[in-house]
Amino acid sequence: MKRFLLATAALLALAAPSAAHEPGKIEPRRLEFPKLADGRFALPVDLHTHSVFSDGAVWPNIRVEEARKDGLFAMAVTEHLEYQPHKADIPHPDRNRSYALAIETETRIQTEDTSAERQKLMVINGSEITRLMPPGHVNAVFVTDANALLVADATEALRIANAQGAFVFWNHPYWTSQTPDGVARLLPMHQQLIRDKLLHGIEVANGADMSDEAFKIALDNNLTILGTSDIHGLIDWDFDFANGVQRTATLVLADAETPDAVKAALKAGRTVAVYKGSLVGRRENVEAVIRSTLRMEVGAALERTTVVPVTFINTSPVDYQLENTGAQGFYDAPHHFRVKAHSSFTLIVKDVKDIAALNLTAKVLNTYVAPREHLTMTFRHSPKPN
Repeated sequence: MKRFLLATAALLALAAPSAAHEPGKIEPRRLEFPKLADGRFALPVDLHTHSVFSDGAVWPNIRVEEARKDGLFAMAVTEHLEYQPHKADIPHPDRNRSYALAIETETRIQTEDTSAERQKLMVINGSEITRLMPPGHVNAVFVTDANALLVADATEALRIANAQGAFVFWNHPYWTSQTPDGVARLLPMHQQLIRDKLLHGIEVANGADMSDEAFKIALDNNLTILGTSDIHGLIDWDFDFANGVQRTATLVLADAETPDAVKAALKAGRTVAVYKGSLVGRRENVEAVIRSTLRMEVGAALERTTVVPVTFINTSPVDYQLENTGAQGFYDAPHHFRVKAHSSFTLIVKDVKDIAALNLTAKVLNTYVAPREHLTMTFRHSPKPN
């Protein structure tokens, strides 16, 4: 009987429904998520990047080409306004120059690309207002003129950015150069900026780092949760793409693929940070992504048994790590299992008395809906979408 069950399970695994893409044809570094079940788009964006026009190591065209290679929908050019370590070699009184060069690169690529599946990258103008704590470093994106933000008073710079319609967020609030203990704290100046609606978001993850304290600040103060690369060198130097780890970025859950829709979703807090293969955000946002990219299909009971094959299908670019926390036990798998990106995983559930009522409850261990708290979901049979 055991050999029969194992052989049957192997056949079921081979016959399991395929994901939206063939694993061999997927670029592991690309952060492309399918459309959500409610019709919204899950758009990967990176709102914190640097080039040689502040303290970065590459020309703006490299930033654009990297973003396209990583499957981003949008990237923001956010050079330091005040910190210009390359000014002796690259003097530029126009703080919009890096953005202009990035736009030129994207326009050239679009002109040269005649393929049917032409990829388009949204390039966003932004700036990093670079001050001591408080307020520390603050990004303003969707600005119309970065030069106007170069003023003495930090609060006035944020007022000008907001007057331009910008989305404004606090960068790496736990950065040890300004917060030696690595603990993000909301200071009176930040509280006032939030009350005055001048500060809209906060980086919970920046590059290789993540902060539980910044996450709690976001949840407690209704700030938008962000993940960014804050890239200075080559993106391939900072992220282990070969092992399936994408750049730190943000999924924006937007109603449309337009600048206005992206900005509206950012200001409404409809985001999920992507950090080292984990999804970090408010419960409703993380759940919307998981429910749209991970489904369960239930097969028929194996002959003369009450054990039932179940297949999980993952259409996202990240692996999902799950822990079975429900009453149902598995015949051929431990309580922890992984459903790889753009793939499926079949296991056998034992002692199923009513297939129609079968459900599995699991923690998605590479999600966070609060500091150290994983999303728990109940999965039921979901037929393959048309």
